[in-house]
Amino acid sequence: MDHFKQIATFVSVAQRGSLSAAARHEGIAPAMVSRRLDALEARLGVKLLQRTTRRLSLTPEGSAFVEDCQRVLRDLEDAESAVAARGAEATGHLRLTAPAGFGRKYVAPIVADFMRSQPRVSVALDLSDRIVDLLAEGIDCAVRFGEQADSSLVRVPLGESRRVVVASPGYLERHGTPRQPRDLARHRCLVLGDAAAGQQGAQRGWSFTIDGAVQSLRMEGPLSCNDGAVLHDWALGGLGLSWRSLWEVGEDLSARRLVSVLDEFAAPPTRVYGVFPARKHLPLRLRAFVDYLKRAFAAAPLDRVLAASPPPSHRRPA
Repeated sequence: MDHFKQIATFVSVAQRGSLSAAARHEGIAPAMVSRRLDALEARLGVKLLQRTTRRLSLTPEGSAFVEDCQRVLRDLEDAESAVAARGAEATGHLRLTAPAGFGRKYVAPIVADFMRSQPRVSVALDLSDRIVDLLAEGIDCAVRFGEQADSSLVRVPLGESRRVVVASPGYLERHGTPRQPRDLARHRCLVLGDAAAGQQGAQRGWSFTIDGAVQSLRMEGPLSCNDGAVLHDWALGGLGLSWRSLWEVGEDLSARRLVSVLDEFAAPPTRVYGVFPARKHLPLRLRAFVDYLKRAFAAAPLDRVLAASPPPSHRRPA
């Protein structure tokens, strides 16, 4: 217990910048704060704070240690909140958003299961490929792909999403198999684009690892659509090559309805996150949903579809 008090007091002093401010916050005498800090430094054998009559600053060792201590205290606070919440029942309304195709296949079933476990919570799920401003639109939680630069959002890792270039065996029989990313210029590529902005107006590039670096190549082709599910169907129909997520086409690869090509040039996988606005105290309904989301993806990881798929063939189908 003394060790814990020493750490909590050290963090309080580091956050508030003075012994007297930490003492007021903890409701103890400044002399007690000083004794705890002295005992902590003596126990660790390092100087954590530089203290003078005018100012207080962290030593390099103190700066590193305070980050670890803050993380431990946050984990403890979360653990206590989780235990306390077990005796309570979540209520209220949740607004959620996820990418359209991924949301239909993965997030919507998780929401349905969550609702069965939390009958007093209502949910509005928005499936859209646009990037939603969570704070401006009052969204409680989003499922997103890739890194987020917004420091006001908390990220919870859920898994990884890999992308592959796929085509039907019939298409490869008629047009041959590309061996290098540059070969795609001679193929019928099915591209994601916005017709309102022109054929290539809002197209997303296809990413490959070329000469050790990730490069995004802008594709052109006779067919484009702003709905990835349509591109998937067109690839199944033999209309061309499409750059699809493995979670979407894994079953087709296993059944040989589609064949993946250029796998040796695949870009690194994209991380998938549950994202929500940072706040001191999460509503019980949101905390319960985020915990449920993490457990669901841990029980059925996205990379399982990779293991279920046979090794791709780069040979021309017979």
